Amino acid sequence: MKRRIMVMSLVLAAFTACNNSPEADKAVTTEAQEVNTAAPAGESYAVDTTQSKVEWIGTKPTGQHHGTFKIKEGTLTASNNEVTGGKVTIDVASVNPYDQDAENNAKLQKHLRSADFFDVEKYPTGTFEITSVKAGAPTGGDAVMKDATHTVTGNLTLKDQTKSVSFPAKISANANEIVSDASFNIDRTQWGIVYRSDKSLGDKFIGTDVNIALHIVAKK
Repeated sequence: MKRRIMVMSLVLAAFTACNNSPEADKAVTTEAQEVNTAAPAGESYAVDTTQSKVEWIGTKPTGQHHGTFKIKEGTLTASNNEVTGGKVTIDVASVNPYDQDAENNAKLQKHLRSADFFDVEKYPTGTFEITSVKAGAPTGGDAVMKDATHTVTGNLTLKDQTKSVSFPAKISANANEIVSDASFNIDRTQWGIVYRSDKSLGDKFIGTDVNIALHIVAKK
């Protein structure tokens, strides 16, 4: 009997672990914020799309999937080595899972590009436009990202739906280059991506939290 209980406990623990999103700060999501139409203070840096990347992790009761998006274009501005604004365009149609064999990656990519998820024929790109950058992590010592230097807030648009998200980031800037890294979780249903988001589906359920990891390099 004790052995049976132990086995059941291990199975439950494994199920719970797979169902949870990766350990990261939960982005604070609110309604879209008004963007200042005036050009942000500072000098302009062009995002290097060959060095910059967006990585994602999605979860389900039976495991995880990992993948990337390409960045199409973007610009950041900085004054006195502090980021003051910027906008990045994400090539959503480039969604690329890479954790399986070639055949299954291709099947998953096709599904992610469909109307069940990103509907890339209608919405091939998304955008993130910065509305504020403040020194310090949003939750202080409780932040998962311990080396965060700033809190970034901006409007994230996917599938023509825009929400404001705030998350911790590590940012360094000098006269020639800006480098920013962040890792946070967002709830995909906030952008109308609701496919299999009902937990009553059991092992067919797909986690609503998605981990986003950003690496942005911008140069003059």
